[in-house]
Amino acid sequence: MPEGLILAAAQIDQWVGDVDGNVERMLAAAHKARDDLSAQVVVFPELSLIGYPPDDLLLRSGLPPAIEAGIAKLCAGIRGITAVVGLPEYADGRIYNSAFVIAEGLVQARYRKQCLPNYGVFDEQRHYSAGDAACVIEVAGYKLGLTVCEDIWFAEPAARAKAAGADLLLNLNASPFDHGKSAQRRRILKDRVNETGLPVLYVNCVGGQDELVFDGDSMAVNADGEIAFHAPSFEDGVYAVQFDGSQFSGERRPDIDPDAAVYEGLKLAIRDYIDRNGFPGALIGLSGGIDSALTLALAVDALGPDRVWAVTMPSRYNAQMSMDDAGEQARRMGCRFDTIEIESHYQAFENSLQPFFEGRAPDLTEENIQSRSRGVLLMALSNKFGHLVLATGNKSEMGVGYATLYGDMAGGFAPLKDVYKTTVYRLARYRNTLSEVIPERVITRPPSAELRNDQKDSDSLPDYEVLDALLVAYVEQQQSIGELIAAGHDEALVRRVASLVRRSEYKRRQAPPGPKITPRAFGRDRRYPITAVYGDL
Repeated sequence: MPEGLILAAAQIDQWVGDVDGNVERMLAAAHKARDDLSAQVVVFPELSLIGYPPDDLLLRSGLPPAIEAGIAKLCAGIRGITAVVGLPEYADGRIYNSAFVIAEGLVQARYRKQCLPNYGVFDEQRHYSAGDAACVIEVAGYKLGLTVCEDIWFAEPAARAKAAGADLLLNLNASPFDHGKSAQRRRILKDRVNETGLPVLYVNCVGGQDELVFDGDSMAVNADGEIAFHAPSFEDGVYAVQFDGSQFSGERRPDIDPDAAVYEGLKLAIRDYIDRNGFPGALIGLSGGIDSALTLALAVDALGPDRVWAVTMPSRYNAQMSMDDAGEQARRMGCRFDTIEIESHYQAFENSLQPFFEGRAPDLTEENIQSRSRGVLLMALSNKFGHLVLATGNKSEMGVGYATLYGDMAGGFAPLKDVYKTTVYRLARYRNTLSEVIPERVITRPPSAELRNDQKDSDSLPDYEVLDALLVAYVEQQQSIGELIAAGHDEALVRRVASLVRRSEYKRRQAPPGPKITPRAFGRDRRYPITAVYGDL
């Protein structure tokens, strides 16, 4: 038997489209793996040369030569170690999602992804052709079978690699985070090792990319189903994994708490979106309510207090405690805090519209004018100083349209877009276990938009525990109205909530992007028509 093999899992943060920058990151990781870890093989994530997902960038005429130049730079820079690299391969008029094996200045082998996902956030059949052949490479006397991401979710690619003589499997991934994904990955990996008897090294990328968050969570699973190596979640790094001829061994980081995982994912999404798009910082309308409080905490934790600007914009309906709590949180977090009253703006709008509104009672229109006044002010500050406005709405509100277009929906990124209201409270409680930055009263008082006297969210919506349960079933699990009623939910409430979800599609289409943290998020994960009749479906 050959001596043991040391592999390196390069759990790196890759920027979509930045081929030159990604090459430099990969070379640095390969050199670290070779020089610091004494690794013979370094494994990179799926499409690491271009970043994931490149979407229609793949159709740009300038991309194939850029990819070729990137491959040439990797070949020139990688010596003394074998690198398994993910990239788009242009061949015979087609594009493949491929893994190239680079060693001693040459591309030694190529593998083409066999299973192309085309559901949820994935749209790979739009661009890629599928491969159908195994690829097994030999390093230090061991035979390593290659697979790419979705391949490991099905039996055939792994079986083909075993039939071709593989001693172990390498799986390159760009697998987005959601709150149940880690457990799901482990089940799938254990299924494959049970079927093949081959241990698997699973390498995933890390970082935020528009609506997606990649959590890393790289791991090695032995043939008996034991997790022998586990990289830290949400951390860029290169990690050593030993293979002794039959099983892996390596450092196993403790599993991350579920609420901590969501919080870290949202932080990472904010940081990468703001940094990669060149914004100097974040601007938040801080109301004294729970949603903006959590958004501020996330932003400060992601960017640091010097890059976050909180602004409170009181009207005649805001309670003094709201303004006090907003100021207190900003003080605790050390960020800039300013007050701009909106009463004069609101009165100006009222005066301008009075001839048209005469004889009509105040209603939602006047409430929305307040919210839109705040949106105008925040966007003006953003335009003048460059900070990105973070919208503070949550998934419960987005689900039923409890939000104002061009008002509280104004902004360039919405960190809580896929976070239910009940989860907002849980995350606020979690954040306060680290240090108590959110005033307790913000968490315990009844939620209110404060757009009219004594307003509470419960005036317009069912309790959030009830609403969120219905939204999970109707939106994420796609249960029909009949199924929800049969499960014991009140029929009138089910029909009302379903109607609100359907009627609010046009609002969601105009909402800023936000990070996906549930199995089915609004946005590219859930593509519904605006104009449609689907009643009880």
